[in-house]
Amino acid sequence: MPGIQSTFLAMDTEEGVEVVWNELLFTDKKAFKAHEEKIKTMFEQLVLVDHPNIVKLHKYWLDVKDSKARVIFITEYVSSGSLKQFLKKTKKNHKAMNARAWKRWCTQILSALSFLHSCEPPIIHGNLTSDTIFIQHNGLIKIGSVWHRVFANALPDDLRSPIRIEREELRNLHFFPPEYGQRADGTAVDIFSFGMCALEMAVLEIQTNGDTRVSEEAIARARHSLDDPNMREFILSCLTLNPDKRPTANSLLFHRVLFEVHSLKLLAAHCFINHQYLMPENVVEEKIKELDLNMVMAEIRREGRPGAQWRYSEVSFLELDKFLEDVRNGIYPLMNFAVSRPHALPRALSQPQEDPQKAKTPTPEPFDVETRKVVQMQCNMELNEDKSQWHLTLLLILEDKLHRQLSYDLLPTDNSKDLATELVHYGFIHEDDCEKLATFLENAFHKHRSQAL
Repeated sequence: MPGIQSTFLAMDTEEGVEVVWNELLFTDKKAFKAHEEKIKTMFEQLVLVDHPNIVKLHKYWLDVKDSKARVIFITEYVSSGSLKQFLKKTKKNHKAMNARAWKRWCTQILSALSFLHSCEPPIIHGNLTSDTIFIQHNGLIKIGSVWHRVFANALPDDLRSPIRIEREELRNLHFFPPEYGQRADGTAVDIFSFGMCALEMAVLEIQTNGDTRVSEEAIARARHSLDDPNMREFILSCLTLNPDKRPTANSLLFHRVLFEVHSLKLLAAHCFINHQYLMPENVVEEKIKELDLNMVMAEIRREGRPGAQWRYSEVSFLELDKFLEDVRNGIYPLMNFAVSRPHALPRALSQPQEDPQKAKTPTPEPFDVETRKVVQMQCNMELNEDKSQWHLTLLLILEDKLHRQLSYDLLPTDNSKDLATELVHYGFIHEDDCEKLATFLENAFHKHRSQAL
């Protein structure tokens, strides 16, 4: 991964998935120890960044031994490589980029940038190139190295030696605007870099005439080669030299070259996925079995002339399953109806620890924070033999297909909200799932207790 001193492909034996093991080595142990708390705070906040188009930072830890210190952090593995590698392969087989794929990729990148820039405080990527954008086999785009700018800004110059930025490579200088590195630079830095990525995606490669560095003439030739005037205007607006005149990531999502009214099918798919935890795992398959394929699904009535009808037999259910999976993975983000609001990054984990000598009781070890979302919930309740107490069995299926089964003997004083909050505290569920689980448990309690009467 760009910017990292050592990177290894590894296997998470607990989850059974491939991950990336990243290392940063610091030779000045004394200077490292002086900034240890700042490093911890930064990584604790970055672990909380969760977006389908951003490479996930799963865990981190510090390894301080002898005269050296290491920061080790585990990130998500994207199997198909970087966007630059993909564009080179595409150029060998095709002469031009598919416009629909270009729009889908731009939308996903902007979705991630809009999320980062709307955080409070805003997160500036500062290292966005076609080498730090990754693509999966299903077309899902993910931005990597999000930690880079935050980490570099948090440390003094004497501790930045392990940090390598793409700007240090001559072949990537054209991705960075003139104001890069100045105190006044802001989110507009990422917009310029995105514009250069969008240009490279459109033409597949910006020719360098054998030079290591991409020249202004090569960039100009690439811009003039664009046939679509809307695409050209879109890219040029990002590459404006004045950062104050560059559009925001959110406004670019509404540009005429990208914007389209979401179909009812896409809206329904997002609604289905957002509430899937309330449904059985094979609900789509079971519903399809119950359908009369000759039944009319939709109809258009016209006065004075025949209407149009669509029957369930005309729907490809295999395509429907694939579409739902793509939406779930983040390939079709629902951006045009999203309210622009700041995403606060919780800072509870970054509070200074109490002096152990002054503490009256030992401070317990903190629990790991669950970063995966629950996609499905199931529960069962049974009375014990003397009918005096309920036994709860809860099955949670997480977004990476991990099944988590929990059992508990309910007390008369227990309520759904407290139980859900406790599961968040002990790291069994993501904090965003707390309210959903509380509602789910409340409905389950009411259902089973009513049946027992």
